[in-house]
Amino acid sequence: MEKKALVSTRLTICNPPLQSELPEPSELPGPSEVPGPSELPGPSELPGPSTGGIYQQVNNLLNIVDEDDQESNCLSSQEGPGSKMRKALASMIIIQKANAEPSEVMMALIRSLQLEEISIKRKISIYTILQGIIQQEGELDEECVQTLVNLASREMREIQEIEGYILAETASDTLVALSRNHFNLVMYELQHHLKPLILTDEFVLITLANLANANVFEFMPYMGITLATIFTMLRLANGAKMRQVFCSAMETFCEAIQFYLKHWEDSVYPIMTGEHFMNKLLPMYRHFVTVWLRSENTEVKLAVIKSLRPMLSLLLPIEELREQVYDYIPLLLAEYQGNVEALFITQILRQILEVSVSSNTPVPKMQLHTIFSELHTQVCSKAPVLQQFSSENLAEVVQCFIALARSYPDELMKFFRHQMQTGKEAVRVGTLTLLRAVLSADVPEMNNRTLHFAVKVVRNALCDPRAKVKLAILRVIGQLAISGYQERVRGWGLRYVSLQLILSTYKLMNRQESCSQADLEEKMVHKVTMDTVRIITASVSGVINEFWLKLLGYIMETEYIEALTPICISLTNLAERQRQQKEANANVGRSGQVELPAPQRLLARLLVLLSAPYKGEGRGVAMLHLLKTLHQSIAPSMADLWDVEIPLLIQYLEEHTQYTWNQKIWEDKLIQFLRNSLKRTQGTPWSLRLSRELNHQIVSYESPSVEKAFLYRALGSTLAVGQEADKVEAQLMELLHKTDYSNDFDREGAILCLGLCARGQVVTVLNVLHEFEEKIQETEDSWHISAWRSDHPWRREVVKSALMVMYSSVAAYCHPKMLLPRVEREITKKVLHHYATSCQDVSLKMAFIQSIIQICLALQGLGKPDFDYICKPELTTNLIAILKMEPLDSLVSPVRYLTMTALWHLSKLRPPFTLEENHELMDRSLQCVFPLPPPGEDSEQVQTLYQNSMNALMVLMESLLEREMDPKGLQEIFHLLEKWLHSEKDWERERAVTLSLRLLQVYREGVTILIPLKSGQFGTLIGLLAPHTCDSEVKTRQATVDVICCLLDLQARPWSIQDTATEKELLDIKEELKTSDMDKLYSLSSRIAKVISKEVRWEELVILFQSTCESLGATNLSHDKAAVIWLNTILMLRGHELEDKVPEILSTILAHLPSVGHPDVRRPLVEAVLLLAHSYQETVITSLLRQPLPLDSNVTELWEALAEDTAFAQKILHALMARIQEKKAPRSRATSKKDVWRLAAVDPITAVCALHKITMALDSREKLQDIFPDLSCTVLQELSSTLEPSQASLPPDSWGVIQTGNLQNKTTPRRLTVKTLQGIMSRTGNEEMMQSLMEQRVWTLLEDPRTHIDGVCLLARAMVLHVSSHSQRFAQLLLPGLDSEFLPWRLSTTAFFMELMCDSVLHRKKMLKPTIFKLAKGASHIHSTLRLLSTRALGNLAIGAPSKVKQYRKLLLKKFLCSLSDPISTQVIAETMVALSKVLGLIGEDDLGSSFEVISMQCRVFLDDEDESLRLQAFILFGKLAVLAVKKKDFFLQEIRKSWIPLILHLQDPSPEVAKACEATISLCIPFWGWKRLQISLEKYVSQGLDLSLFQMEMCSYLARKDPALLDIFCAEAIGYYDSEWAKIKAAACTFTGYVLEQMVPLNLGEMDLERLHQCLEALQMDPEVIVQNAAKETLSVLRERELKEKEKISETLREESAPQEP
Repeated sequence: MEKKALVSTRLTICNPPLQSELPEPSELPGPSEVPGPSELPGPSELPGPSTGGIYQQVNNLLNIVDEDDQESNCLSSQEGPGSKMRKALASMIIIQKANAEPSEVMMALIRSLQLEEISIKRKISIYTILQGIIQQEGELDEECVQTLVNLASREMREIQEIEGYILAETASDTLVALSRNHFNLVMYELQHHLKPLILTDEFVLITLANLANANVFEFMPYMGITLATIFTMLRLANGAKMRQVFCSAMETFCEAIQFYLKHWEDSVYPIMTGEHFMNKLLPMYRHFVTVWLRSENTEVKLAVIKSLRPMLSLLLPIEELREQVYDYIPLLLAEYQGNVEALFITQILRQILEVSVSSNTPVPKMQLHTIFSELHTQVCSKAPVLQQFSSENLAEVVQCFIALARSYPDELMKFFRHQMQTGKEAVRVGTLTLLRAVLSADVPEMNNRTLHFAVKVVRNALCDPRAKVKLAILRVIGQLAISGYQERVRGWGLRYVSLQLILSTYKLMNRQESCSQADLEEKMVHKVTMDTVRIITASVSGVINEFWLKLLGYIMETEYIEALTPICISLTNLAERQRQQKEANANVGRSGQVELPAPQRLLARLLVLLSAPYKGEGRGVAMLHLLKTLHQSIAPSMADLWDVEIPLLIQYLEEHTQYTWNQKIWEDKLIQFLRNSLKRTQGTPWSLRLSRELNHQIVSYESPSVEKAFLYRALGSTLAVGQEADKVEAQLMELLHKTDYSNDFDREGAILCLGLCARGQVVTVLNVLHEFEEKIQETEDSWHISAWRSDHPWRREVVKSALMVMYSSVAAYCHPKMLLPRVEREITKKVLHHYATSCQDVSLKMAFIQSIIQICLALQGLGKPDFDYICKPELTTNLIAILKMEPLDSLVSPVRYLTMTALWHLSKLRPPFTLEENHELMDRSLQCVFPLPPPGEDSEQVQTLYQNSMNALMVLMESLLEREMDPKGLQEIFHLLEKWLHSEKDWERERAVTLSLRLLQVYREGVTILIPLKSGQFGTLIGLLAPHTCDSEVKTRQATVDVICCLLDLQARPWSIQDTATEKELLDIKEELKTSDMDKLYSLSSRIAKVISKEVRWEELVILFQSTCESLGATNLSHDKAAVIWLNTILMLRGHELEDKVPEILSTILAHLPSVGHPDVRRPLVEAVLLLAHSYQETVITSLLRQPLPLDSNVTELWEALAEDTAFAQKILHALMARIQEKKAPRSRATSKKDVWRLAAVDPITAVCALHKITMALDSREKLQDIFPDLSCTVLQELSSTLEPSQASLPPDSWGVIQTGNLQNKTTPRRLTVKTLQGIMSRTGNEEMMQSLMEQRVWTLLEDPRTHIDGVCLLARAMVLHVSSHSQRFAQLLLPGLDSEFLPWRLSTTAFFMELMCDSVLHRKKMLKPTIFKLAKGASHIHSTLRLLSTRALGNLAIGAPSKVKQYRKLLLKKFLCSLSDPISTQVIAETMVALSKVLGLIGEDDLGSSFEVISMQCRVFLDDEDESLRLQAFILFGKLAVLAVKKKDFFLQEIRKSWIPLILHLQDPSPEVAKACEATISLCIPFWGWKRLQISLEKYVSQGLDLSLFQMEMCSYLARKDPALLDIFCAEAIGYYDSEWAKIKAAACTFTGYVLEQMVPLNLGEMDLERLHQCLEALQMDPEVIVQNAAKETLSVLRERELKEKEKISETLREESAPQEP
């Protein structure tokens, strides 16, 4: 028995039962009915193993399985392959162990099952393993089996959670497995839990069903009691899930019973008949149908319906039960209204109906209408969306109706007739469909009465105009004819078919092109009609007359190709029947309604239609059969020929299909058939009549079409054999007049026709064309030719283009002997005339070109090499003009390639082209084809045009190259191709390389062995093509390798034979170039370069190098990379041979480096220079230094690249420093070529710039530290050299201009040098120093020659402060410059030493003495700046080596005193006073000697100096002298007395610094006066920051009492400052005068020149400064007040003196 799994009842983890579907607790069996855990033996009660080893082993293996489960839960929801393998392996080991010791292993597993802490997954694994053990052969211990049955039963019934369903299912499967050898134990356990009127557990039912399926014969004794018990539970099953389980179980039980009844003889148990089971099944069937089938749950309904089929298979064979089953049919029909799949219900109905037919027990008549209606509704109504099996259901319904037709045929036809009376389209179509199915089933019960009813059913709908109804009726009529009821369709059926044939044909002939539903339906109606006609004509006799004339008329008129095949078949059938019945002629003669077509007309129609034999379902064979059948009627003279040739044509068509046949071959066969046929009619007008019919039928076919094209060809062939020239001429003229020349197809057809006619009628055709042209000329103004459209704007040009091609077609087809006399005058001249007098649009150009090609081919075919075609130059000029006018951005017409093809054909004719014409043709052809964009993959037409253009170009170029087969001609061609080889567009390069290869191959094959290539040509061409080895297109790369092979082959001639190993290596590389990996491509290109480097001659190397460089930047990145790869490869392999060529190579690189922007290209190019520099250092340096300033980015990059190798960079730096210093050193003579380059004159500024670039590019600052002082001093020396007049006067135009913001900063030598010095300083790594220099604007100061020294001073100060470790080296390098003859350098070094003197390094390194003496010389130099710097440097001795001041005091004082009276520079004087201030603090009064008086007097001179700095330093120095004056106190007091008023007045100095210094000096000088009180007051005022005017008032008051004479002197000196240039001094003088006037005693006041004082003060009131005006006004008011008081006193005195004299 084929064991079936109870799939429907398998519970999955994804579909657990709902709580509502589980049985209620009251329905479950009580605890007494199920053995509890106490009734089962515990783990300790089981028979233990002989040793504990087996249990432990099994437990360990189970742990592995359990661990894998845990890991899989933690890691992923899906078990990995490793975990599954471990589980399977562990399970397999347990099963193998059980094979040797089954009882022990089973006991161990059962013991594990009884553990309380065991997981559900582990239980499932154990049950699975147990199933494997049970399936093995061997006896199991009964006690173990019993225990396992109890455990599995309990697990199966205790479902608690989702995982529990899998456990229950596994336990159930274990019980089924046990039943194989222990059926009774298992059955007993299950029957124990299956009790009447108590709802059992669902898995008990599932297990019983599986048990019955697995053990049919053993289960049968229990089947009756099981069914009976289950029936008692049906009313208790209220849950949907439980009902599904019952249904599935019943389905399995019924299948098991069927199996048993078929194989009962194999059973060893007592025989049981079907009646034993049926009485128990019928009640269950009744309950399922009446109760459960009405459930609202769809799944329950579906389960019930599925279970009914096996139940019916048992119930229906029993007659007494069958009628009871019929009673429940309405309930089944009612389910059609539900949501159950209709297919399942229909299958049950079909099962019942077919049994009713086979048993001859029809269903009750009272149920017929319901069955008919419900089933008919299934056919006519649209299936619901949810119905998945609507087509299968329809097939089942048809079978139901066939079964009903066998039981109740008349009733069914009446029902159909009743349904046809409704007007609904779906009902009628469905009814007719069912009727056709019943008719096709060959039901024997269909008698004449039934057929009569069936015909009535059809005829009820004959007037229905709807397409679907028509289709159904036509199919029924056809089915009636097929089924042998031909007599039933005579009359009405034939009329209906004829009517539909006429209507559908008419509608399709007059329809507009559309894809609407109506058009598609009408097309279908016509197709079915033709199928029906074919059926009727083949099967229905006596219809010949009725259809013959109609079908023959259709074949002559219809344009609907699908109708032709069935019409021809039908006509052939009718013709055969005519011949057999010998009634055709009489019938046709009696009809008289439609005349038969003329034989020529019928043949013309069929012959043209045969040109497309596979249209319309293969009409060709049908038409050939018709021709063969009608050959006696069409042309009796051709009958014997047709009997032979038509079968051959049929055979050809039958051997091919529409996909394998060849149109041209077939048309050639038809034309040959036509010519052979026409030969049989020679001497008769038959061919002219045929040509006339063909001419008349031209308008019957659409343009374009295969049929019409063949018609033109057939017409031309027919006219060519015409006997009467005038009639042929008339037909040709008619054809020319009615041709629509705006239609390309018709125009080409007429041209072909005239050409074919010219084969036998060339004179006639030319006469017709000339006559046609004359008529055109007569009507040129109106152009009213009947067939032309008056609204077409280009009709005149269209006719002209047609005439040109007609003339050339005559030349192409006419006999060779007739061509030469007419080709130039009567043909070519006509073509040129029509082209010259036209608008020359695309169509005219095409016609003109086509004409030229045809004429050239005709002339070439004559084989006359000595014929000179005099029209060739004129034709060539016109063709080149056409090429120039072609657009370069698109390819939309074949004009381009046809023009080049025409030129190629012309080039073969005499006279030949000149060399200039050759070159012009080549260049024009390249410009016309190469720029075209590549065709898209979706445009097959453009692809074809492109391919044709390329082929035409290659052919033309090859032809023109043959005229110049020498190196010069080859070079000229590559000169034309060069710009295309360097194109940025991939397709242009690919075309250029492909063409280059083809031309080189032609050149190699045709060139003589003596002059293959001229000198330098190989290197030029290789360099031109080398970058293409890395092109983006594979074809270009591979073609480039082929080109290189050709060039190598040409270079090897005639001296040697090309190395085959080299060629093989290149060919191997060519195959590898298919890769798309760019890195690999570059590697392959390098390999090719190595091969070429070995093969190229020495004299070609530089040319190859230069040619390769010229391609840089011309194309794209990959090409540039390939080029630099080639350059580096050549230099690495052959660089040692290029010593004399290094400048030339370097200049080439420098020339092309600006055009290279991408770093991947620039870097290898720079590396090429580095490669040269390592080998030829001096040459490379000199070449780079000769580049103009300012250095561009390219030269800069090269200098920076030289700095990448630190050791090599140091060499370069030393060389550059030597070049800079060579300008100051005497020149030496060169002794070698290397010395020539080393000693070559270069601009030091260029070297400075190079030094800057290298310095900034160095990666290692530590390496730079060693030469940092040397670099700095060298650049500083060069910076000083720019102070020379010769350098300062350089024309500004010699330097570039750099845009900076909105300003233009000129790049000067100084700026470049300062920038270099700045870069060197920045490389020290001292950011603090660089920040300080930037803040002090040192670099700006250095750039300006006027502030150069200031910048050097600040630079030196910063370097001494921040890079003191280099101070000694700086001193050593700069010391010789202190007495240099070159003044700017001496100034710079002196300024530097000015700062070094502040450091103790000179004293420590014992360089102080020479430095001081050299500085002393500088202090006496005629150049004031040098004197100033030297003086300051000497003064800084007090800072750097204060202990040495006394040692050198005499020298210092000598130089200082000389400088103090410097007659030229006040700055030197000021600096001298600063230096004296520094030195005086370190020596005593005695050390000064007589210098004290000189210094004091000289210092007092500058107190009122205009120079602010002089005044400042004078006051400071005066204060220093006041500190020293001890022994010479009296002398210095006199100096103070002379300087006191300047000191007082300069307290208001315009400079705050001078005023402050003056205040300090007064504080130091006042003790010399001995004014203790004033000294105290002054100190108080100064300490408190009070205004010293109070001190002045107090001083004047004090002197007015103590020393009025001194006060008068001070006043007089103050008045002398009224003319001072400073407003504050004048105001201070006025104020001081006011203080004196206020304190002056009257006696002294009277001695003053008050009148002059008045005038001075009044003049000061007019001063422009307000401060002076106010001061003068106040002083004048004081003066007037004193005068007034004095006058009052005098008056009073006079009054007093005169008072006693009064009485």
